[in-house]
Amino acid sequence: MSKTWEHYHHAAHHHERAAYHYKEAANYEKADEHEKAAHHAYLAHGYTQHAIDCDAEAAKLLADHISHIDHCESFVIVAYEEGDNRQRAASERSQEKECRFLKEA
Repeated sequence: MSKTWEHYHHAAHHHERAAYHYKEAANYEKADEHEKAAHHAYLAHGYTQHAIDCDAEAAKLLADHISHIDHCESFVIVAYEEGDNRQRAASERSQEKECRFLKEA
């Protein structure tokens, strides 16, 4: 499992836990049990913060990965172009040799 996917997975889990605690807080609030409601709201807030942190870390890893891919692709393109130029130059030299050979004959 990639680190990026792992962070998104943890974020989803934290979002689920936060939703559960927000729902519990709402139920306790309806029942006028304000201390329990406040406790669950506090827990929900903590899970939400953890989820946001995990989402941010996953996004950072993904951005770093994409940046790395772009960096590597630029090297591949440059290497391909250099190889293409070398092949073209070698082909031109080969054609020049053939022309000289035909002129001498």
